[in-house]
Amino acid sequence: MTSTAQLTGERADLLQTLRRHRGFLLQTVDGLTDEQAAARSTVSELCPGGLIKHVAGTEERWMLFAVGGAEAMQREEIDWVGQFRMAPGETLAGLVERFRAVADHTDGLIATLDLDAAHPLPQAPWFEPGASWTVRRVLLHLIAETSQHAGHADILREAIDGSKTMG
Repeated sequence: MTSTAQLTGERADLLQTLRRHRGFLLQTVDGLTDEQAAARSTVSELCPGGLIKHVAGTEERWMLFAVGGAEAMQREEIDWVGQFRMAPGETLAGLVERFRAVADHTDGLIATLDLDAAHPLPQAPWFEPGASWTVRRVLLHLIAETSQHAGHADILREAIDGSKTMG
């Protein structure tokens, strides 16, 4: 894992902020059983383990984009529904382990990538046609995505066992 002490300025700030929000998300699932992590505790399709899975997959795909553009990001088909659920045989421990491995890989890339390097975004209805994102913009998106889902996980956790990890 890259130490924030080795980085300065903007890179250190981006890494520290991303790590903080990852930590909130991991804190929210700490102590849950696999059954609790897979439980849909609200009318939403979301479950805590599924959010860990989704955030790891999202971070991994966006860092593929940061390195190799849209083509690299789109190498594998996305299971738009399954990415938010724990599949049979998946465990929270396994999902957290993958989450941490993806995070470690991203942390290393933050230390080395040119933050100004940009790639055209993939064609999708939610992206402005012809727009490009820099590596910096990708990292800001990952911070926002992780933060948003940490909040979702906190609501789900409170509905499961009454724990409030962020409030």
